[in-house]
Amino acid sequence: MAPLLFFLVFRYLPMAGNVIAFRRFSPGGSVFGEYWVGLRYVRLFLADPTFWEVFTNTLVLGTLTLLFCFPLPIVLALLLNEVRARRLKRFVQSVSYLPHFLSIVIVAAMVMQLTSMDGTVNQIVRGLGGDGVPFLQRPEWFRTIYVSSEVWQTVGWGTILYLAALTTIDENLYEAARIDGASRWRQTWHVTLPGIRPTMMTLLILNIGTFMAVGFEKVLLLYNPLTYPTADVISTYLYRMGFESSNFSYAAAIGLFEALIGLTLVLTANIISKRTVGTSLW
Repeated sequence: MAPLLFFLVFRYLPMAGNVIAFRRFSPGGSVFGEYWVGLRYVRLFLADPTFWEVFTNTLVLGTLTLLFCFPLPIVLALLLNEVRARRLKRFVQSVSYLPHFLSIVIVAAMVMQLTSMDGTVNQIVRGLGGDGVPFLQRPEWFRTIYVSSEVWQTVGWGTILYLAALTTIDENLYEAARIDGASRWRQTWHVTLPGIRPTMMTLLILNIGTFMAVGFEKVLLLYNPLTYPTADVISTYLYRMGFESSNFSYAAAIGLFEALIGLTLVLTANIISKRTVGTSLW
């Protein structure tokens, strides 16, 4: 009951506020806006060059995050599954999933320390004979830093999910494959991967669902005006429009547009997954 109440209060009831995307909202007035303006704010952001810049940045960061953060837990889980030394396996698991429990603020602070002019990365660069680089002030470095930190923080946790899925595979299938002369690679390809396919597809659909959201907190903590050309995403643009510029109706219109794209992506991925591999969320 408590989880349902949580989602009702904090997820579904706030959806009523989307109506201000079509109404003129003024702070201190009605929570549902003062008067109807139709698609005025939709037309505004569709004609806004800055919106399309942050939209492109969102697509690029979302795609890079998906390309690296989705397959790497599978690879690590398959590698750990082959390790027979229990202590080594547990050590690698513990080290890899601990970053998941660190807050975004701590992760961002660590990234800033590592990439600062006096940080570890620049000390290594100087030690190799290079010059220090202000990584977080260079737009061309932001995506690399962001995706690398996402991989470090999320891969270990995803690995646990796949390792749990690996335990459900019938050992008799491996025995039959070995009798047929299958190598370890063939066993992995024809037994292991099909065995964890439902978990893979479920997590892929969920990742696609958050594709447009990217990492609002981490981007907000790491970016600055110098890195806006590659770091500014829809969620941070919404934050500035809504809370810094007090243009709540405009921000709501963009947020609704983002949510509709996310919903479309989830529905499409679910349908494709159901028709191709027979696995879906519903």
